[in-house]
Amino acid sequence: MELMEGGELFDQILSKECFLEEEARVACKVMINAIKYCHEHEIVHRDIKPENLLLKSGDAGLESLKIADFGLARLLKEDSMAQTTCGTPGYVAPEVLMQRPYGKPCDYWSIGVVTFILLSGSPPFFEDGTDNFGLFEQIKKCAYNFDVETW
Repeated sequence: MELMEGGELFDQILSKECFLEEEARVACKVMINAIKYCHEHEIVHRDIKPENLLLKSGDAGLESLKIADFGLARLLKEDSMAQTTCGTPGYVAPEVLMQRPYGKPCDYWSIGVVTFILLSGSPPFFEDGTDNFGLFEQIKKCAYNFDVETW
């Protein structure tokens, strides 16, 4: 196991607000390659989010990102699908929320949400503050916030 002293990507997002396209590209490439490796070994992570993306050191850059917290991960053979509703609100894929059988693509949805946050500094879906119902409805409808000023 590798010691990751750079903290969570979440902390970097808070301090930096948004990243350059080149930085986001590097992070996205690392996340996709790591998840591709997991998927090749029949593992679906199911909880990709900035808090579960760790940096090797504070000055190592986004190419040092590693995926952590495999607590919700599951072995998923090619011919099987997952059905458990799990993941973190705001990052979970629509098919998971709709309680449909789902597979490895749910991880790519989460990577897309993280990439959106890296580029814009804000999440594509917003909670209304009282419960997650409104947030989940936005995700199921793919009604993301693409504020022109932010972009």
